[in-house]
Amino acid sequence: SIGLMGVLVRRNIILVLMSIEVMLNACGLAFIVAGAKWGEADGQIMFMIILTIAAAEVSVGLGLLLQIHRRYQSIDIDMASRLKG
Repeated sequence: SIGLMGVLVRRNIILVLMSIEVMLNACGLAFIVAGAKWGEADGQIMFMIILTIAAAEVSVGLGLLLQIHRRYQSIDIDMASRLKG
C-alpha cells in the first residue's frame, strides 16, 4: 500500500519509479514466502522473473526521465503528457 500511495500521490518521476520498485519487491517477497511455506522452488523462480521485469522497468523509466529532462528541464510527471513521437 505504501508503493501504491507513492504512485498515486507523487508528481516526481523518480519517486514514482521508486514506488513501483517497492510494489514489485513486495510482490516478490510474497512469492518467496509462499514458496517457502509450500516447500517449492516456484517462489524463487517467480522472484527472478520479477527482478528481470524490475530491471527492464528501471531502464525504460530512466530513459523517459532523461528525455523529459532534456526537453523540459523538469522531472514533473505532467510533462510526460507533452511528449510526442
